[in-house]
Amino acid sequence: MVKVKVRNIKNKEVSELELPEAIFDYPLKEHLIYEAVKNFNANQRQGTACTKTRAEVSGSGKKLWKQKGTGRARMGALRSPLWRKGGTTFGPKPRDYSYEMPKKARRNAIKSVLSDKVRHDRLLILDELKLASTKTKDALKALKHFRFDKLLIVDQRGNNELMLSTRNIPHVKAIDVGEMNIYDSLHYDHIMLSVDAVKKLAEVLK
Repeated sequence: MVKVKVRNIKNKEVSELELPEAIFDYPLKEHLIYEAVKNFNANQRQGTACTKTRAEVSGSGKKLWKQKGTGRARMGALRSPLWRKGGTTFGPKPRDYSYEMPKKARRNAIKSVLSDKVRHDRLLILDELKLASTKTKDALKALKHFRFDKLLIVDQRGNNELMLSTRNIPHVKAIDVGEMNIYDSLHYDHIMLSVDAVKKLAEVLK
């Protein structure tokens, strides 16, 4: 088991918590993390890029001039891709970029990132994440006790005070434990978890 210190909202040590080695002492697998991030980004793509072919652009289909005798190159229609405002050849069409990645591989990638945060003291465990209200100033007052550049806070969705009070703070994001993903885990240099979130995460990633 991996032992970590549990702190309160004022960054004071209150106890210790044993974390399962299978999740928080997982080896660093960079290629697996790369594949998970690539999969996440692909699944986020809307795939709405669209161009019109010569059959879809507006314009007459009439032959512009006779085939022979004018001295000009032969031309059949105004909507040809060779002409300005003509159709696009092999242009993008709406498509689905998403693909499935094995669930076990996805979970192992998150384990790898979490374990790396533990090794570099960038995983903060708090006994609870209770704030006085939904005001941003209350969240700032609580977070001033911690040092971070970018912080990901993970707790239960029912904690409305936390979710609402951190929305307008730059470089801070609060999510439900069920929304944990590889991109956010990497993007934020520090991760703050409540004890309840750790237990829930251990159940999901086991």
